[in-house]
Amino acid sequence: MTTSLPDIASWTRFLSEKEIPVLRQTARAIADAREHADQADVRKISAIVLHDPLMTVRLLRFAARHRGKRQVQDLSTVEHALIMLGIEPFFHHFAQFDVIEEDHLPPQALLGLLHVIRRAQRAARYALDWATWRYDLNSEEVAIAALLHDLAEMLVFCFAPQEALKIYALQKAHPGMRSADAQKTVLGFPLNHLQTALCKEWQLPELLAGLMDDAHTEQPRIRNVKLAVDYARHTANGWNDPALPDDLRAIAALMNIDEETLKIRLGLGPGRSDSHA
Repeated sequence: MTTSLPDIASWTRFLSEKEIPVLRQTARAIADAREHADQADVRKISAIVLHDPLMTVRLLRFAARHRGKRQVQDLSTVEHALIMLGIEPFFHHFAQFDVIEEDHLPPQALLGLLHVIRRAQRAARYALDWATWRYDLNSEEVAIAALLHDLAEMLVFCFAPQEALKIYALQKAHPGMRSADAQKTVLGFPLNHLQTALCKEWQLPELLAGLMDDAHTEQPRIRNVKLAVDYARHTANGWNDPALPDDLRAIAALMNIDEETLKIRLGLGPGRSDSHA
């Protein structure tokens, strides 16, 4: 797309008509699992899907569309969606993919998209680790919410790369500008508003949509997601990012541990290396 759309409703319709691509690694892993279907199980397929935020939302969106009339609960985890669908039908419905690395995106846009995906993968790992530490009853929900937190940004990179690059260029020209302000300048609205609209349009689980809502970080599970996303974003900027000390204090408070214990858990030493990177 080369011309910006006028409002969130237009963007929602535009993105809803698109076939969401997946990582090359995801397409290959699913093809390999299909060839060895007798050895495939829910846990193995779930691990493949959860490595890729775009494949994750494809599956959850499909499951929401095909939920049985007697299915009263939302399918808020990949594992539950796979159990409902079944392994053989999964392979049938997800046999062909558009691949991100083969979609002929401008090189800068492809790099930007892969950067956001890697950041989302890290955020999901942090969120899962901290939710498990906190004895969350369903830590996978928290991890998926972190994985999909910046879904709208990924989709704009996929289908409107010039708009995504304008946002990045604006932030680069004005280093102190908040992401939401740059998005509003280019698109007319912040991407989290578009994400909310997509979650509703695609009937994604309300629980996951709620966990991605940064307006309610007084709730520990939502704060877990937000802090994981923030920490992944800030560390991606480098270990001298000025927001990191505040991140560490907030994460330590969430996990009810002191900062030194947290740093050990995160693998932070004198060289500021990160074992989760």
